[in-house]
Amino acid sequence: MEILAILIPVSLLLGGIGLAAFFWAMRTRQFDDPEGDANRILTKDWDDKPKP
Repeated sequence: MEILAILIPVSLLLGGIGLAAFFWAMRTRQFDDPEGDANRILTKDWDDKPKP
């Protein structure tokens, strides 16, 4: 039972880090155009010079 005193705070800390990473990704617009990326891999056009 003593291990729970370590495991519960560690799991809460890791969950908080994951939640912070999710909110960071949302704030920096990492998920702006998921449909465009999904459709881009299905086209037969070859892009020699991708956008930076």
